[in-house]
Amino acid sequence: MTTTSEALSSRNLWDIVSTCMLTLLACVYSSVHPNVPSPTDTLVHILLRRFGIMGFALLSPETAVAWALRQWLWSRHVTAQFKDHFSVRRPQERYEEHDNNQALAHHTEGEPSGPMFFRQFHTLAEPFKEWLKAHYSEQPEDYTWTQTHSFFALMGGFMLYVDGEPYQTLSPDNLLFLIRTGSIDAPALTVRQIYDRSKGNAISKGLVIFQGAWFIMQLLSRVIYHLDITHIEMAILAFVVLNFFSYALWWNKPLDVQCPHPIYWKSTESNSEISFPSVSEDDDLPVSSEIVVLYIIDSYLQIGGVDAMSPRKLRAPTFDDIRGIKLQLWESNVLTSVGFTMTIIFGGIHCTAWLYTFPSYQEQVLWFTSAIITTCTPCISFVVAFVLLRSRIERRGSESVKFTMFLRTCLVLYSTARGLLLILMFTTLRNLPSSAYKVVSWTSLVPHL
Repeated sequence: MTTTSEALSSRNLWDIVSTCMLTLLACVYSSVHPNVPSPTDTLVHILLRRFGIMGFALLSPETAVAWALRQWLWSRHVTAQFKDHFSVRRPQERYEEHDNNQALAHHTEGEPSGPMFFRQFHTLAEPFKEWLKAHYSEQPEDYTWTQTHSFFALMGGFMLYVDGEPYQTLSPDNLLFLIRTGSIDAPALTVRQIYDRSKGNAISKGLVIFQGAWFIMQLLSRVIYHLDITHIEMAILAFVVLNFFSYALWWNKPLDVQCPHPIYWKSTESNSEISFPSVSEDDDLPVSSEIVVLYIIDSYLQIGGVDAMSPRKLRAPTFDDIRGIKLQLWESNVLTSVGFTMTIIFGGIHCTAWLYTFPSYQEQVLWFTSAIITTCTPCISFVVAFVLLRSRIERRGSESVKFTMFLRTCLVLYSTARGLLLILMFTTLRNLPSSAYKVVSWTSLVPHL
């Protein structure tokens, strides 16, 4: 019978740091799915935007999960709108053969029947069914509009060309509007062709998920064998847990697409007569919780000199237009609830590390205080902003200044707390307990980074 000492082996400080940093890099770099860049963007602009999004995901990973959920919810609406349009035009046809300018056909699918549990399971399994169909379908060219097409449109994947020059990135609403008016042909683009543009596939995403699963598994083994867990491992655990949600929501979203698909203007109207439906601010409607959160995030970014939510001519906004996505009220509430749940999970994991051994009492207090601030500050900001936005107080001059000062204070507190947690997870490595250098032997046999 194997004794406890025989089941353990040793590791050094480099093993701890390298494993954590590789796992963090895999989570932050691979889980972020940026939008398609503008044709005028240089490589420097693309890289700076990518690193900026990575920094945002590093400072606020719970917001990245909410971003992914918002796109996932809206992509379901976009998919339904396009399928409804094509089914009205040709309800009897399963698909059409495409020439150069033929319209996209709709594959009519009935709603899943049966108990609610099976219908919900069908919805959750849809992304993986879509991926399997795209890669293993016997039909060589299936032009069915799918959720992948919707994600591709949301990320600025369709570019309107007029007289051979890029004119404007088409949002899903504008794309469908121009198709309905006959100004353009429906894009003849299959799921396989979209995935061919993507830099990620099921294997690469699966490897990152496998690395995260291994990381959680080896931490569980340390709990079982009563071995100390370092603070850096607990901090990375928080990123890994939230990364699983992001990957599941963005499973069908293409990764790092560099060039949009051209859509050519065929109308006889001149360029000056090209118009799109205006996006209403809906000032008289109740302010949803989702809009409040987006307003806070946009205000934080604007304070930092970053405009990531305003519409762009030749690319989609970095974090989507605030009013460009119009969720139903229940979806908005679900999105907000999930966002704050992710905040509690992320901050809660850091709070549990307060029970572990610290090199000094001051570092223990700093860690716990920072963890509490990162957990509570978003909730406090939301409550205050929700009250102000509902009463429209933010539109008055003096109150607007006070509100801006409040947001800046919250931003400073949150950023400082997150920065301290990132620093403390390294400074606490200088004096680790002896059991932290022990590792369960069989975990090293499982392939990992």
